[in-house]
Amino acid sequence: MFTDGQLYSPVTTADGDVTVHLSAAHPGVSDPRYRARRNEIAALALAYRPGEPLPRIDYSDQEQTVWRIVSAELARLHRRYACAEVLEGGRRLGLPADHIPQLREVSEKLVPLSGFHYVPAAGLVPLRQFFGSFAERIFHSTQYIRHHSAPLYTPEPDAIHEIIGHARQLASPRFAALYAEAGKAVRRLETEAALKFLADVFWFSMEFGVVREGGEIRCYGAGLLSSYGEIQEFGRAALRRLDIHAMGTAGYDISRYQPVLYCADSVGEIEDVVGEFFATMTDDTVAEQLTASRPLRP
Repeated sequence: MFTDGQLYSPVTTADGDVTVHLSAAHPGVSDPRYRARRNEIAALALAYRPGEPLPRIDYSDQEQTVWRIVSAELARLHRRYACAEVLEGGRRLGLPADHIPQLREVSEKLVPLSGFHYVPAAGLVPLRQFFGSFAERIFHSTQYIRHHSAPLYTPEPDAIHEIIGHARQLASPRFAALYAEAGKAVRRLETEAALKFLADVFWFSMEFGVVREGGEIRCYGAGLLSSYGEIQEFGRAALRRLDIHAMGTAGYDISRYQPVLYCADSVGEIEDVVGEFFATMTDDTVAEQLTASRPLRP
């Protein structure tokens, strides 16, 4: 099941100081300058209030270099592995490859395409707030960049994941509509079990979903689109058909390449199966599925 706290370094405040707690295995854990930088960026996000100008990050040359390296490598891999809907979203979005875009810049590009706009996040956003904000076409995004010693790897979502991965989806009105339906569903849900079920279905679709296209398997999930390693390995995964019951109850390890992925026959099937689930799910229907011995969809 989806464990929200595993995806981000915890952020705490004490006596006005903001601290991001990196794990012992994090590439930047022994770099005091990087740790101070993470604290600084997190503090700006925590200080943000809705309606205020989005915080601007003065990215360093080192951070810009990381973005350029990853952008170039992922652009090459997207041409080979990303689905047409994502590629078209990327063309419409027109993200810069030579510099890290500010959240304001991303929002200005997204709003005319799908109505979505970004707001800053210091790190982990509670599931109900994160998914629920989709109903208002808001996406909570981190602004920090992975450590320069490992530009093609990150143990947690950073701005590269949030922008190169999610913004390309959100530039597609079809995928953006799925996000919005998930957000509307959260407003109907009261139980934590139902919320977790929604998050897990989202994980196996909008984060790690794949689709058949032109006789090949292509990816549309943001977790695949933003990971240099994962996007090259997903072809080794065991493929299952879209199955809401299985997607909402399957266990998985976020620290490893995903061994099982759920594959749609088309973007239309994603809309029909995942979109319909988000549009109609309630606490009661999820409770029935959690106790059922058969899949939701035969």
